[in-house]
Amino acid sequence: MSAENGTAGPPGTPAGPQPEPIRFFGTTWVDHTGGYAARRAGVAVGSLATSAAACFVLRIAYQGLQIADIGSFVTLLMTVMFAICSALAFRHTWSAFTTRPDPERQASLRGLLAIGFIGSLVAYFFRSLTEAPGEKLHRAEYDTARAEYEKRTTRRSGNPSKKRRRST
Repeated sequence: MSAENGTAGPPGTPAGPQPEPIRFFGTTWVDHTGGYAARRAGVAVGSLATSAAACFVLRIAYQGLQIADIGSFVTLLMTVMFAICSALAFRHTWSAFTTRPDPERQASLRGLLAIGFIGSLVAYFFRSLTEAPGEKLHRAEYDTARAEYEKRTTRRSGNPSKKRRRST
């Protein structure tokens, strides 16, 4: 702890809880500085381009299944599997922007999320149109932590030995 400014970090760092960085944004989401708008635009374009490229790769894989002539049932099964996994990945990613996911559930869904990665990319794209993905959750947690810190630090003021005693 620094003696001159009462902080736990390097000089110039404010005392109290620090904001948690968000991927691609760092802590610029707090006050929307440091190229925040450009980063949001870049994330939106990047996630959309990546999902388009992934759809192209899946299209090539689908054509490979048709060329292999493995049968319409397997082709349909693969198409439905990717569609369902993408929808579930979209829903899971979208809900993870507003609430912290359970780590055990996250670990059990890892395979499904890997198969449905296009859904996660699309969710990332749509969320980045309005805010940094996860900003709302991080802001709520940070504001709560700051309020608790302020309440804790302002609660005790003055010398308690000079406090008047209440008569009962």
